[in-house]
Amino acid sequence: MNAYFIFVVFAALLDVLANLMLKKSDGFKRKIFGFGSIALVLCAFISLSFAIQKIPLSVAYSVWGAIGIIGTILGGYLLFNERLNAIGWIGVAFVVSSVVLLTIF
Repeated sequence: MNAYFIFVVFAALLDVLANLMLKKSDGFKRKIFGFGSIALVLCAFISLSFAIQKIPLSVAYSVWGAIGIIGTILGGYLLFNERLNAIGWIGVAFVVSSVVLLTIF
């Protein structure tokens, strides 16, 4: 695996944390979480910018997005008791399938 994928995974994890903090900010009523979310997104994009120096943008962005989606779903479930319906799980399967196809070919 390309070492630059570490930057993609790190960016995705930062993105997940940013999404969860944004939810916790309650529409920026709790500003510390809102501004923390913005800072984490900025750090995520910086990490992603290192990755796309050696990884095609389409692959890096799709992997980042897929990890972000799945991580946010998991975090929403664990922290906020949010659940997906059947259509949501089908959508997740499509996202994962598309990323697998992009990284293989």
